[in-house]
This record gives sequence, C-alpha cells and structure tokens, in this order.
Amino acid sequence: MAITINIYYTGTDGSARKFAEEMVSTGVVKTIREEAGNLKYDYFFPMDDAETVLLIDSWENQEAIDLHHASPMMGKIMKLRKKYDLHMRVERYITDDGGIPQADKEFIRK
Repeated sequence: MAITINIYYTGTDGSARKFAEEMVSTGVVKTIREEAGNLKYDYFFPMDDAETVLLIDSWENQEAIDLHHASPMMGKIMKLRKKYDLHMRVERYITDDGGIPQADKEFIRK
C-alpha cells in the first residue's frame, strides 16, 4: 500500500517555480529520492496556472513518511517554503493494491 501526496505550492511572481528549481539545484530532491521508502518525488507545472507547482510525492507506507518528516530535509524544505512565501494545498491518496480493473485497462494506450 503506497501513499501518494499531491502538494500544490502556490506563490507569486514565479516563486513556486523558483522554489522547485532550488530544491533540485541544491540536491534536496536527490537526497529525498534516496531516502528509504521514497517511491516518487517529482514536480509538475500546471499549464493553466503559472503560479503553482505540483509535487507528486509517493512513499511505501506511513512509517517512511514519518521518517522523512523527522529528517533534516524537512527543515530545509520548510526554510525554502518560507523564503518563497508559498502556500499549500494537499491531497493524500492510498494505492489500491487490487491494481487497475480490467474494464479500465482497455482505455490505456501503451
């Protein structure tokens, strides 16, 4: 059962994108991706909202998330959020271990 968290970071004057760029350029993203239990840590940019960045952050389980939250990386992330004056909207999803139903698979083009 993986847990995926979508975090929408919103700022002004391109600050959300600058935040994501600094997260990558300083190696914070690389370090998080190497943490035990991390499955995905990727930024995306909505086409219709230049002031928002979407982070898709996925972990093996709640324990891995708790360890991440207790890590030094959280302090760095929080510092950067403050630096860029970002506001957040968060969605949380738990993976359906049953997989994609066969009826839905016919709509997926590979």
